[in-house]
Amino acid sequence: MMAERADVICLHEPFAQVADFGSASLCDELVSSASETIEAIRRLAARQRVFFKDTMDFRYPQVLADRQFLAETAHALLIREPGEVIASHYALNRELRLEDVGFTRLRELWEAIVAAGQAPVVLDSASLVERPEATVRAYCEHMGLPFLPETLTWAPGPLPEWGRTRRWHAAASRSQGFERHAVNSYQDTIDSNPLLASYYRHHLPAYEYLYQRRMIA
Repeated sequence: MMAERADVICLHEPFAQVADFGSASLCDELVSSASETIEAIRRLAARQRVFFKDTMDFRYPQVLADRQFLAETAHALLIREPGEVIASHYALNRELRLEDVGFTRLRELWEAIVAAGQAPVVLDSASLVERPEATVRAYCEHMGLPFLPETLTWAPGPLPEWGRTRRWHAAASRSQGFERHAVNSYQDTIDSNPLLASYYRHHLPAYEYLYQRRMIA
């Protein structure tokens, strides 16, 4: 959706790419640390508003510690029912570790953002699927962006910036809008795999904490 907009610079998982691959390209500027990434985002934001999406597959100590960066950024935390998250992640990564599920890291990020004086909005993915127009409209209002209804649909196909992580975006590449994918399509779920069930129990409190603070559209 955000990649459909011409009024923002879109960056794809810059901090995760640095953590995973050792570097990231931000509009042709190569960065190799979280601090370099922060400074590059600031330089881009001096030219045009920047939107960057990242994952909680990793913990980002430099981001958590940089209160100025947290304070000058508008934050939206996207949550999805943890049973669905775990099943879909495990289907692509059989080495999935407890912390990689990400909800405890997301709760930690929430607390760091609040401590920096910001009020992050929490987006529930179910709301995006069930009520895309109302949810996106509310998100745009919160972020001070004009609502552009034409961005609710897009042409299928991968984005160029997904090159390194294309296999994680197969479903998104086939999509033409916000769509739900059934959790029962996965071979391993929290109902069939005891390890995944233990991950679910661990992350459920952090998810519920954030869910209670979700934006209602």
